[in-house]
Amino acid sequence: MKRTSPLYGVKSQVIKVPAYTLRAFEADVKLNQNENPFDFPEDLKDEIFRRYRERQWSRYPDFVPDSLRQQLADFVGWQREGVLVGNGSNELLQSTLMVLVKSRTRVAIPSPTFTVYGLISTVLGARIVHIPLNPDMSYNANDLISKSQESGASVIIINTPNNPTGSVLSEDGLEEILKRFSGFVLLDEAYYEFWGHSGLRVLKDYPRLIITRTFSKAMGMAGLRVGYLLAHPELATQISKAKLPYNVNQFSLTAAEVALENIDRFRPPIEAVLKERDRLYRELAGIPGVKVYPSEANFFLVEVPVVPRVLFDELYERGILIRDVSSYPMLSKCLRISIGTQEENDRLLSALRASLTK
Repeated sequence: MKRTSPLYGVKSQVIKVPAYTLRAFEADVKLNQNENPFDFPEDLKDEIFRRYRERQWSRYPDFVPDSLRQQLADFVGWQREGVLVGNGSNELLQSTLMVLVKSRTRVAIPSPTFTVYGLISTVLGARIVHIPLNPDMSYNANDLISKSQESGASVIIINTPNNPTGSVLSEDGLEEILKRFSGFVLLDEAYYEFWGHSGLRVLKDYPRLIITRTFSKAMGMAGLRVGYLLAHPELATQISKAKLPYNVNQFSLTAAEVALENIDRFRPPIEAVLKERDRLYRELAGIPGVKVYPSEANFFLVEVPVVPRVLFDELYERGILIRDVSSYPMLSKCLRISIGTQEENDRLLSALRASLTK
């Protein structure tokens, strides 16, 4: 590469890795990003605006949002010193990897999973160890342990429930990994509220476990970008060094505080999603040629009997937007469908049946 090139000096691993992108589509029914179909309550929005208006907008937010950290500590039952707040859980995942990964560090990542894990790790210079899920998209704890150990990996990243498959790593499976794997385990629990099981139960016994969660999914705050991390206090202190100062804006911090003060308000929407999840699973499974994988999240991985991109385009023409994941490993025949409201799901089912039977 010539020295005059605008890319001269850019790290080779950055140039080689594909960017994480999502084309912007407009559709009547949006089921492509695993968002909560139920918006944040209007009266709580009003309370957030009321509190925010009382602040000087010319002032920075708290350098360390200790008030929110304490609320989170009380909410989950952990130590405040072991809680970090981030601009979405992705920022905290990035900060953690910045602290744990250096050039040629081996990072074990199940496959298929959220592609951002591999992207960040690769940019940081890691060597990725891809460990395939079982053919039914379930986790195999023994496989994860043995292949991580054989490769010399020092970090395992696990998403449970897993995006885009909806599969989960059992509590016993997680504990077996923590017992036998000597490195760090980064556990992304972005969809935790739809499953109800967490690694927090064993966090105090395994100081090399790091858990990230988000307000984006179950609490309907994807547009505000708030996430949090739970770890041993000494480890959290080191991870905090990789976060940018004032990384979460004051409006989002205020919204998170109001959400936690009114946490019971979010249970009914979660229950509605779970009810629709059961119904949508039955309906999808009843469509000839369609295979739907069991999910503990707010979306389904669906294998279809036609070219996924063709079906994606046909559904989009009918006003339904879903996610084409056919480029992922093992998912060449698959689409991912977020769970919407009952009306949205009915429109999806009608469009899907019409597209597959024409």
